[in-house]
Amino acid sequence: MHTISNTAQADNAAYFAACTRAHHRARSSYFTQYVIMDREVGYIAVDEGDYSPMPMEMIDRVVYAVTGKLDDEF
Repeated sequence: MHTISNTAQADNAAYFAACTRAHHRARSSYFTQYVIMDREVGYIAVDEGDYSPMPMEMIDRVVYAVTGKLDDEF
């Protein structure tokens, strides 16, 4: 039998919340949405358009990415 600690459950919940947020934001963005691991707050979703170009320090902490869904090309 495996026991999952409260810390692991909270970490897992924070990860899935950030992934959900990234998917939601990607629907109305031209830019890729990234989930980044942050030591202080856990996981955060950031928009590639906010960081042009993204610093290497942030790129190294990317754990998930969702491509933006808006497109101007017809």
